Amino acid sequence: MTRPDHTAWAQIALDSWSLSFEAASVVWLRSIRMMSGGKLAEREAERMVREKVVANMMLWPALMAGGFGQSAEQLSAAALSHYGKPVRANRRRLSR
Repeated sequence: MTRPDHTAWAQIALDSWSLSFEAASVVWLRSIRMMSGGKLAEREAERMVREKVVANMMLWPALMAGGFGQSAEQLSAAALSHYGKPVRANRRRLSR
């Protein structure tokens, strides 16, 4: 049995914290947009739901891109990377 790589887990913890901060920012920015009402708010709500469904459906293929022999650390990092890309894109788009 191999020993866990504690530095990898520390990086995963930091990446998780960073992603949670960015996701909270996106929730706040989207809330402001949706509170304004109108067509823009409707489009944002539809986009939000669509993005979540697609991201969840594409998680398994993204995780399996590295094969079945991946460690827990590799799978965790891949999941964070998978969800991080759209979160960062939304934060940039909504903060303009």
